[in-house]
Amino acid sequence: MWRFSHKKPFFSEEENEKIVQSIQDAEKQTSGEIRIFVEGRCKYVDALDRAVEIFTNLKMEKTELRNAVLFYIAVKDKQLAIFADQGIHEATGAEHWKNVVKDILSVFSKDSVVTGITTSIHKIGEALKEHFPYDKDVDKNELPDEIIFGN
Repeated sequence: MWRFSHKKPFFSEEENEKIVQSIQDAEKQTSGEIRIFVEGRCKYVDALDRAVEIFTNLKMEKTELRNAVLFYIAVKDKQLAIFADQGIHEATGAEHWKNVVKDILSVFSKDSVVTGITTSIHKIGEALKEHFPYDKDVDKNELPDEIIFGN
């Protein structure tokens, strides 16, 4: 099981499976890709800067249609960011992603982090589906669906 540096897993196995399943459900409707990166602390002042760094390190810009989205969460610092690659960002515009983050923040609370994440994945999936609908003849899963845990 993935662990944070404080040696305690953040999500239970059931919660982890629920989040991964929500990614897989969203991706069944789009050629887009969604990844989640969770860590304890944000190493930078701005969570978006950290999300961009992680996006690049994970080589998420390598998707054929440039339609990958990274959902970044720094748990202890209570920060989050969404970074959308060029293709989906140009299709939706920056204001769309700002609104998605606002919606996510309204759902998050201590008791509903997993619900906040799965609801957010659904919203991201809807945007991807609108601009990059699934085509069974050509689409493939270009990036892994599991949650990535940092320190």
